[in-house]
Amino acid sequence: MLIKNGYIVSKNRVADLRIENGRISEIGVLQKRGDEQVLNANGLHVFYGFVDAHTHLRDPGLCHKEDIQSGTRAAAAGGYTAVAAMPNTLPPCDDAQAVRYVLEKKGSVPVLPVACITQGMRGQALTDFGALKQAGARALSDDGMPVSDPLLMKQALRYAKEVGLPLLLHEEDLVLKNGGSAHAGEYARAQGIAGIPASAEEVPIARDVILAAEADCPLHICHVSTARSVPIIAWAKQQGVRVTCETAPHYFSLCDEILDRADANTKVNPPLRTRADMEAIRRGIADGVIDMIATDHAPHTPEEKAQEYHKAPFGLIGLETAFSLSLENLVLRGLINHRRLEELLSFAPRRLFGLEDSLQEGACADLTICDTRTSRIYKKQDILSKSKNSPFVGRTLRGCVCLTMVKGEIVYHGSVD
Repeated sequence: MLIKNGYIVSKNRVADLRIENGRISEIGVLQKRGDEQVLNANGLHVFYGFVDAHTHLRDPGLCHKEDIQSGTRAAAAGGYTAVAAMPNTLPPCDDAQAVRYVLEKKGSVPVLPVACITQGMRGQALTDFGALKQAGARALSDDGMPVSDPLLMKQALRYAKEVGLPLLLHEEDLVLKNGGSAHAGEYARAQGIAGIPASAEEVPIARDVILAAEADCPLHICHVSTARSVPIIAWAKQQGVRVTCETAPHYFSLCDEILDRADANTKVNPPLRTRADMEAIRRGIADGVIDMIATDHAPHTPEEKAQEYHKAPFGLIGLETAFSLSLENLVLRGLINHRRLEELLSFAPRRLFGLEDSLQEGACADLTICDTRTSRIYKKQDILSKSKNSPFVGRTLRGCVCLTMVKGEIVYHGSVD
């Protein structure tokens, strides 16, 4: 296959790519060979394939919301060439058999199994990290629940360093959260919604970067959402702590001003914060404190989201909107350029999971080709995820994914000639 005239973002130039045997064999001004398939990428941006560090596929046990097949189809449509599947399934992914289950179910794109830090995600006893890695786990997390015991967290950090698996931490103090459903601010109070203070995120982040410093262990912080979280992480990096972090598109695209107790599609965890927090997350991305963008794709059924706000589950879907929201709220605002966007969506998560992280000759042909000029209306009937719980439905979004390629195979084909 020959991809012609695409703007290769990491090379900062228009060039052709030849794909052979699942790899990029040549980059340059190239001529068609024989019956080689030619794709015209004129005017399009060619990124190294996006990787989502934080996806909920709900498989096994919750497949009425999503499964590996439907979730990876949605991922391919969003430009993702691999996704990390969080372990809060039913049962949780806390043993080797559960890891193998995820690996054996083939989808449109590779799934990177994330296994539990603690048995049953109960925060009481560690899982067998070594056995989980041997089975194929790529990281460890209790996402959806924190590891509240600081001594257990310290043990987890050391054990994860020993076996060579990254810890992806859900930072939440459940006592400070106190059963809240939205950010503790004026908009939640006005609608009678119990609030979650920013400190419920910030206190455990501060604790864990200090523990990581003391144990000389790396850690990764999930879904950063508050203004004070950013300087805490920046301070840790300045102190030499090997900390990386992610945020999700909804934290730099929305704020608590859109709260509506009649619409639980705005209910996420951590919650949508204030406008000042949203702007601080944007600055944290622009300044390089925030390392990557992850979707925290969290599908739920319409019936679940139709419940009263305090009863409805947390979460929104994000695989098919992440690129557009990142382009619109970061690149087009002049906060970052396309090369920084590629770092956030591709290279940084690739490094986190030990994947190839350079678009060059000889590299794996994982590619995401995008049109940054086109606008589209995000319609419910076009969503490939089983669930439709998104506050962005009906909105006009800038940019679209035209083609997604995994190891030289096209797994999503939109509007490339």
